[in-house]
Amino acid sequence: MRPTLATTALAATLLVATLPGCPSTPPSDDDESGLGETTPSGGADPGEGTEDWRLEFPPHWWAPVEDADAPDWEILPQAAGVGEVILSKRNELGVLSNFTEAPFTFRGERYASLEGFWQAMKYPEGDDDPRASGEDVTWEHTRDEVAAMVAFEAHSAGVAAEKNMKALGIDWVSFEGERLRFKTDPADIDRHYELIVGASWAKMRQNPEVKKVLLGTGDLVLKPDHHEDTDGTKSWRYYDIWMSIREAVRKGEDGPPSD
Repeated sequence: MRPTLATTALAATLLVATLPGCPSTPPSDDDESGLGETTPSGGADPGEGTEDWRLEFPPHWWAPVEDADAPDWEILPQAAGVGEVILSKRNELGVLSNFTEAPFTFRGERYASLEGFWQAMKYPEGDDDPRASGEDVTWEHTRDEVAAMVAFEAHSAGVAAEKNMKALGIDWVSFEGERLRFKTDPADIDRHYELIVGASWAKMRQNPEVKKVLLGTGDLVLKPDHHEDTDGTKSWRYYDIWMSIREAVRKGEDGPPSD
């Protein structure tokens, strides 16, 4: 049985310690790499009189974690600076992670998670797709199968797809037949970001718990719980995307359509 929306975040964190190589191969909200040690944004010292801003929020969001088994990629809750909160997979804030199972429909297709949506774009859309024609590569999953994945399973499928794409000399992903060089071409970077934002809106609208948690963060600055890729674009910055959606919802905006 799959974990529920409320338990997926914690399960993902617990699972990381059991997977071989995970400390050096972190889970990602596309491909979050462990790049050195944690660089906190300046965790607030309780002795500095900076705690009042936390009073309207659950205190466990900042509870120090003494975890000798924490993976190298993880930024722990106590690393948050004044006015910040880490979107830790160790508590309910993890529902805002791309890894969490939060099913949604976007442009007529069903996805189990944002991670599944992201990684599925790396897979062939049909038999006439250049990615499907390589004789020296094997696709262990279909695009639809990846769309139905969550967390590590989806991430691993994406890693496998990237190996195939590299072997084929392909540097683009696709959506509805549109090819996007989402790391290198400025226009494609914007288009890819537009799709990720649209899918994030769909996730929130179709999963009330996600909206509840997001709005419950008030005016806090949302921060990632992992070290980020050096070549990541704005599509990687899911925490910024959620803050922009949070602001839009407060203004009564509906966001982009999901159909």
